[in-house]
Amino acid sequence: MCIIIIKQKGYQVSQEIAKTSARINPHGLGIVWLDTFEVTYHNSAEYKLLDTDRPFIAHFRYATVGAIGRQNTHPFQCGNNKNEYLMMNGTIKGLGNMKQSDSKVLAEKLGVIPRTQWKSELAQYDCRFTTINVQSKSFQIYNREDWIQKDGVWYSKENVLEDNYVAVYGTLKKGYSNYWHYLSGSNFVGSGTTTDKYPLVVSGLPYLIENKGLGHNVDVDVFRVTDSKLRSLDQLEGHPRWYCRKQINITIKGKQVLCWIYFNLKEVADNKIFHKSFVQAKPKYETFGSYGTSPYRYVKSSYPKRYDTIPAKAKPTSPLPKLFQDWFAEEVDEFDVKNETPMCVACYNDLVFDGFNNYYCSGCNTWHSEVDVLRKF
Repeated sequence: MCIIIIKQKGYQVSQEIAKTSARINPHGLGIVWLDTFEVTYHNSAEYKLLDTDRPFIAHFRYATVGAIGRQNTHPFQCGNNKNEYLMMNGTIKGLGNMKQSDSKVLAEKLGVIPRTQWKSELAQYDCRFTTINVQSKSFQIYNREDWIQKDGVWYSKENVLEDNYVAVYGTLKKGYSNYWHYLSGSNFVGSGTTTDKYPLVVSGLPYLIENKGLGHNVDVDVFRVTDSKLRSLDQLEGHPRWYCRKQINITIKGKQVLCWIYFNLKEVADNKIFHKSFVQAKPKYETFGSYGTSPYRYVKSSYPKRYDTIPAKAKPTSPLPKLFQDWFAEEVDEFDVKNETPMCVACYNDLVFDGFNNYYCSGCNTWHSEVDVLRKF
């Protein structure tokens, strides 16, 4: 995670990008002001400092290794060299611990390596780096091919560049099955309706047909997404062969926003019923959103085994909340987890296992990981 933003004089970082950077990376903001090369440290919530004409290099942190706090906020002094600083976007396996971040450990390491060897040292890691020398008032970008330049500003990754408005009306709506995998990390703009009427047909799964003036002003949820996220949605929807992505006006709180939406290529049949909204029926599983990537988990009476008797593949890879630890501590009837029939979280069709860790649904043409699979009992 994390994001590094490099802005020279004469360019601007929008407040929307700065706000998104803080939302996604809430664990600290470090700034090197390129007009003075002063280094300052802040909370991520102080992102409005970047609404300025001053040139800067800013780092928003998302804590993956090391404690949250000033001590792990970038940039880091490189060893005993008081003039050299390091910013990093990425994670280096094996460096750092519960208290100290991997970036800080790497900065200490660079402090004992000759400056001429820094480029080869940093090139071995799949991360993006910036080093700053406050004495010579210079900086250097490493692994530049992995950076994105937009409107004259450099970004170490694109996940804060949510330039595309997307309106969704089916299983991608907020809180529904496909939302958790595809849109849960994106900026939710709000709920609205299509400005014009369109026919929404629900036949197992919903699909919208491009026949303006027929049907209803359809209920939608609107998100801002990155270019890569939009490509991911295109793949999910089978654009342009199954669904076709087009821009239409969406009304949100009385204002119109031009959004991408996915139209199915089917034609309207006379006997079809048109809906204003799609509501996804929840299966007979308990709903919760704080554990795992799917909101659907087993109800207490349905999970059959003690935790220590479940096959290794079925055991969670991260600590369970206390509620679920209590479930697994209880004595209940036994059955073979491997013989359960996997079921799609979106359309509830049977899934086909690929022999590794993924399942394919021919009903809605989607892939699912193990944690996203429902099971019939």
